[in-house]
Amino acid sequence: MSANEHAPVIIKRKKVVGGDGHHGGAWKVAYADFVTAMMAFFMLMWLLNATTETQRKGIADYFSPTIPINRISGGGDGAFGGDSVFSDESLAQSGTGASLPAPAAGSDDGDGQGDGASAAKAELAEMEVLLSGAGGESMVSELLQRHIVTRLTDDGLIVELHDLPDAPLFFGDTNEPTLIMVELVSMLVEIFSIVDNEIAVQGHTAARAIVMRDNPVWDLSTARANEVRQMLARAGLKEKRVQRVTGFADRKPVVSNLMAPRNNRVEIILLRGKL
Repeated sequence: MSANEHAPVIIKRKKVVGGDGHHGGAWKVAYADFVTAMMAFFMLMWLLNATTETQRKGIADYFSPTIPINRISGGGDGAFGGDSVFSDESLAQSGTGASLPAPAAGSDDGDGQGDGASAAKAELAEMEVLLSGAGGESMVSELLQRHIVTRLTDDGLIVELHDLPDAPLFFGDTNEPTLIMVELVSMLVEIFSIVDNEIAVQGHTAARAIVMRDNPVWDLSTARANEVRQMLARAGLKEKRVQRVTGFADRKPVVSNLMAPRNNRVEIILLRGKL
């Protein structure tokens, strides 16, 4: 029997401590925060693309501190007491948190224009619906509606009449209107007769080749705008309602292709006036 047979057996245990370096779990928390932030970002992008300008304004007004929140429920659910988040005007009058008392019905804001401003905005919005058919009803045929783009701005309601590749509004490089343009102007005069807003006319043209010796865009845009002014008068619009006629040549294109027919257009603006 050798001496090694009676030697003690030694067992060495190695203690492994986890969580060091990349084997830990801290990166998972950071990654989860990153994924959450990206999800919120893409949801924001989707909402901006899926909502209208009016809806986005309503959402912005919801978070605006200038709109008082009613502290007394009116029978509905939520912090607004049954009011819609888009009803910024009604909230400003019904909310008990307002810094100033709400004006009585039929009163103005001190200069006699309180109710007038709201009425003017409503009239312009009604004109836009009649032209675009957004509310399901339109005074414009589908054939003519292809040439119309409307938008409500600080200046007023802009009604844009533009060329199509297969249907121009003027013959060639002239200010002689086509039959489509005559029908469009007649239709607009009928709709504009509902209100008495003043009007501005703006002419725009597509760009021409730089190598042209005599570029006609300035004279052409001005001539077309002035021709539309005369067409409006011939169709029955009061001449005094037209306040300005402007030609912008090719300086304000609406599409990236500067020579595209889409840039040939005339804008007729129902001005807001003094709101």
